[in-house]
Amino acid sequence: MYTFFQVSLLITHYNRSSSLANLLYTLNDLKCGFGEIIVSDDGSNEEHLGKLHLLQKAFGFKLITTPVNRGLGHNINKGQDAVTKPYTLYIQEDFEPSARFPHLFLQGLEHMKAKKALDIVRFYAYSPYAYLKPFDEHFSQMFHPTFGTDYTKIYLYSDHPHLRRSDFFQKFGRYPEGLKGDLTEYKMCISFLQNKAQGLFYNDFSKLLIQKNSHQEPSTMTRISWRESKAVWIKLLRDTYRQLKYNFDIIAQPPLRKL
Repeated sequence: MYTFFQVSLLITHYNRSSSLANLLYTLNDLKCGFGEIIVSDDGSNEEHLGKLHLLQKAFGFKLITTPVNRGLGHNINKGQDAVTKPYTLYIQEDFEPSARFPHLFLQGLEHMKAKKALDIVRFYAYSPYAYLKPFDEHFSQMFHPTFGTDYTKIYLYSDHPHLRRSDFFQKFGRYPEGLKGDLTEYKMCISFLQNKAQGLFYNDFSKLLIQKNSHQEPSTMTRISWRESKAVWIKLLRDTYRQLKYNFDIIAQPPLRKL
């Protein structure tokens, strides 16, 4: 039995109540509990809202709603504003923890408690972070050299599942609102580098949680096609553009609004 009394589980949700149910029941089966669970919903339709209320009765989570969809930034902000515990595990509704998750999450939490300089512990990614150095058996420490040439260094922060301190708005600012999801995430990534964030990265990053996008409840995030194209000339242009823009924004992006 793992109960993380000092951790708020913050789940963002939009029209994927079956995925949310899978996440909550999987955590329950793993005997993994938290000081509180907060579900921040971004204006789901009536069918999914009805299912949310049934899940709320079963799991006793705080449900934070909005009458209309207002985007990723607003959804995370209002969810984080409702947190009362010192640490936040942020996760989207479409992830399923593996049997190893509670034990490895405990290790990440203990590292954050012991090392006050840590701002984030990441548990999932599509690929390794660009700059890593060994930390212990399961985690590496992320770092971002000033003149590092790999532009993916901006992803020290990621919207994928991670542990953070609940007061991180005070250091990094609030998520910008009224923007598309990928731009919202990007601006927080830049803020993390601007404010010299420190964090850990789970080495076996694709095995601790599984992202499940079913045909019934596919991902709601859409991206512009040229950003995903594998054509050689498009990739060359894209990489050149990102190298210039990302490094410029680290210097020039105005600070995000802080509490």
